[in-house]
Amino acid sequence: MPIWMRQAAAIPVRDGRICLVTSSSGRRWVVPKGQIDPGHTPGEAALVEAWEEAGLVGALDSEPLGSYSYEKLGRELHVLVYRMTVTDVRDTWPERNLRTRAWVTLDEALDRIEEPGLRDLLRLVFRVKAATRPTLASA
Repeated sequence: MPIWMRQAAAIPVRDGRICLVTSSSGRRWVVPKGQIDPGHTPGEAALVEAWEEAGLVGALDSEPLGSYSYEKLGRELHVLVYRMTVTDVRDTWPERNLRTRAWVTLDEALDRIEEPGLRDLLRLVFRVKAATRPTLASA
């Protein structure tokens, strides 16, 4: 049975673009996310991760967009995700030497993100429905 870990994430948005960061390994693009430390709310954790991983300051929507799960090192991680309106982008931040930050369009973010559950939540940021197969209408 997998061990569950709770995490919180922010989808940072500014001027119609989304901020992605590289994972700590540098191999994947992700949104800022991390463990919810004891005594912190998921929202507080999301704001801390946005600052530490991407150098972003801002405000979260009052309610989370939703959640998704993924597996890492034999653990199942459950991530509660918030939309974040970015108010300040700093040039210096704690993990600037570990991660790359990129501002991308929704389509670019969907191309870069691997986790299907997170891709669905990205679409919610701009209320875009998932692509459906075209069907032929009959007369």
